[in-house]
Amino acid sequence: MVLRSSIYKKPAHLRAMVEPGLITAAALDAVRALIAPGVTTLELDAAASRVITARGAKSNFQMVRGYRHTICASVNEQVVHGIPNDRPLVAGDLLSIDAGAEYAGWNGDSAFTVVVPGDAPEELVAPRRRLSEVTEGSLWAGIAALSRASHLGEVGAAIEDYIEANAPEGGYGILRDYVGHGIGRKMHESPSIFNYRVPERGAEVRPGLAVAIEPMVVIGDQETLVEDDGWTVSTVDGTAGSHWEHSVAVHDGGIWVLTAPDGGAEKLAPFGVVPKEIDGR
Repeated sequence: MVLRSSIYKKPAHLRAMVEPGLITAAALDAVRALIAPGVTTLELDAAASRVITARGAKSNFQMVRGYRHTICASVNEQVVHGIPNDRPLVAGDLLSIDAGAEYAGWNGDSAFTVVVPGDAPEELVAPRRRLSEVTEGSLWAGIAALSRASHLGEVGAAIEDYIEANAPEGGYGILRDYVGHGIGRKMHESPSIFNYRVPERGAEVRPGLAVAIEPMVVIGDQETLVEDDGWTVSTVDGTAGSHWEHSVAVHDGGIWVLTAPDGGAEKLAPFGVVPKEIDGR
């Protein structure tokens, strides 16, 4: 048997990933505080950039060839990889923000979705809010599954189960072409983290594993297209999409959500999971 040792990190490496995770979380908090009608996603991008730079880190998104922004900002039918622009946000927009930071050679990556507050018809807002809530819930269901899984395939199964159990009649679409990933020295590493059931068991879950789990869920059909800008991924049927993500480490003591200041304690509590801080020795 050949062990996939390259995807497993030493405890000290996992500990080194805590700071870039916290910087990523701080950048997203700064963005979230500014979201309002009339604000542009370019302004949100600048806010994230200021936080990351002030903490002595770099935007790892800007290290991706051809991409020059700090965040991805996806609105309504745009699910992921939206490019910040000067369009003012409107109340009721469904906005997904994705960001990451590199610090001392290690990476963090995280995303959230929110309905832009303000005076918007409830018949527009309610299904978008529910989509975001279910997507976030599926993320935490996947993280909880990681804490007790033997192989990564169990994470995708837990995410899909949660979505199917909580979606409205007619169900939601789960993007198949875009999945989670390992994270560490690079923002995107092996292995892939699927958000749905797959026949393969996947990589073994054991101490040293660091992954970014990121369900991408849409109100309608999961089929997507890449817009003419070469980046933005939008639904073909024009229905809204949601994207939530956290970077998570598996270590000797359990799991720790690197991009959550509390390690994920609050959100994991309903699943009966208590995260444990990483021993970096």
